[in-house]
Amino acid sequence: MNDTTPLQQLRAYLASVIVGQSALLDRLLISLLTGGHLLVEGLPGLAKTTAIKTLAEGVHASFQRIQFTPDLLPSDLTGAEVYDPDSHQFSFRPGPLFHEIVLADEINRAPAKVQAALLEAMQEHQVTIGGVSHKLPELFMVMATQNPLEQAGTYPLPEAQLDRFLLHVVLDYPSEAEELEILRRHRAAGQAARPAAPRIDVAWVLAARRQVEQVHVAPELEAWIVRLVAATRRLAELVPEAAGMIDCGASPRASLALAQAAQALAFLRGRDFVTPEDLLDIAPDALRHRLLLSPAGQLARLNRDTLIAKLCDALPTP
Repeated sequence: MNDTTPLQQLRAYLASVIVGQSALLDRLLISLLTGGHLLVEGLPGLAKTTAIKTLAEGVHASFQRIQFTPDLLPSDLTGAEVYDPDSHQFSFRPGPLFHEIVLADEINRAPAKVQAALLEAMQEHQVTIGGVSHKLPELFMVMATQNPLEQAGTYPLPEAQLDRFLLHVVLDYPSEAEELEILRRHRAAGQAARPAAPRIDVAWVLAARRQVEQVHVAPELEAWIVRLVAATRRLAELVPEAAGMIDCGASPRASLALAQAAQALAFLRGRDFVTPEDLLDIAPDALRHRLLLSPAGQLARLNRDTLIAKLCDALPTP
């Protein structure tokens, strides 16, 4: 691959619309290339919605934003059987989940039944209504957002659902230089022509996913992935300050997620093989949401990123 490939054109298109947030853009592409789902945590105004909408435009995929609220019902996501008085029959009317790229905005504001409905869609790529399963689009990808500050009236995601997200990305404020560029772009929005979307479509993305699956992961790196994930279950042995702070570590699904994300990152960087740097770069996002803090860890506001960094240092890569 080189800078003229469709994937690099798509990355450049995203960067032409979104200032900064390089990690978010890369993680969006990783999710797109693996068919995984993305959990993004950040304050309002950090271009989360704009980023996912621009991605959908870039690959010419259908897009739907769903605002999660406490009064949302599962059928508001999945659709429902609707009675037709003329034919005296029920017919299925698809809900907003039946799009290729879906933004679940403030996912933790919806109750457990709604989260469970989304869980089936994310894991099985289908929804079940009245005992009948309905397939979702093949490309189907969810980006869910959370506000890290406002927790009143929210429903924390259960560990089983958190585990379904390929990556968990935490966003920070842009630098002053980036914010100045945002201001200038916004003021010039009516004057500057928006760049044309790259010539990529859903079929290209599905073909690229098959190429990502062929990216080579050396046996030594596979063994390191398993050692790293297994070490999260006995974290205190390698990181003493974690004693009593973690209730449970990552499941085997974390090993799969780390390997898949590293393959996509290598592909994004123009290689057909994974390097240790790929694994180290993506490990925090693959493990962050899979370390369950104990009450003591929550009270201490333990930084999971620090623990993951120390764990990676304790397990040198091949």
